Amino acid sequence: MSLNGLLSTAQIMMYLCRALVVLLTIPFHESAHALVSHWLGDDTAVRAGRLSLNPMRHFDPLGALCMLVGGVGWAKPVSINPYNYKNPKVGMAVSAAAGPISNLLLAWVSMIFYKLCYYSGVGDTLPFLAMFFYYMVTMNLSLAVFNLLPVPPFDGSRIFLLFLPEKLYFKLMKYERYIMLAVLALTFLGLLDKPLFAIVNRLWSFLIRGTGFVELLWGY
Repeated sequence: MSLNGLLSTAQIMMYLCRALVVLLTIPFHESAHALVSHWLGDDTAVRAGRLSLNPMRHFDPLGALCMLVGGVGWAKPVSINPYNYKNPKVGMAVSAAAGPISNLLLAWVSMIFYKLCYYSGVGDTLPFLAMFFYYMVTMNLSLAVFNLLPVPPFDGSRIFLLFLPEKLYFKLMKYERYIMLAVLALTFLGLLDKPLFAIVNRLWSFLIRGTGFVELLWGY
């Protein structure tokens, strides 16, 4: 097989892995928002059918494409009614944090399986499986970090609301579409690469240490 053929096969594997990760990660992230919001007393998202692992209930075509190609993206926003929470500001922050936390949980579990593939040798015989878990880790970490940006409409903005006057926050919300376009432009131009990658790399190192029990169980 030619070198070009090998490269194209590797690229096909990469995009297949990324597509599978998108199909799993986006529904998990959005369902986490819906579930926690329901626990806090607001069933708006549940009634809208967003507590579901069916990807089609959550997909934004452009956001999914950006995640497939660039590793970061977005889904259809989960609707909430903060006035159904006992404390609207806290409720919004907690329900917003549920999405990135779900990504960190998926990344942690995936790191365990990634290590198991490596130590068992399965990754050598089934490279697609090892690559899948690798992208499960990296893309979930990237999505968590990206969504924690403290500007509308990202999840981090609702968390940041705890420290910001409501009037100022809702003024910013009026411009969330333009803010999002600006952040995406900065991201795809590579101007946010260094700070975002630095945080992702730190989290990767943290997960390596946080799954150290795998080495102990395997005898390393």
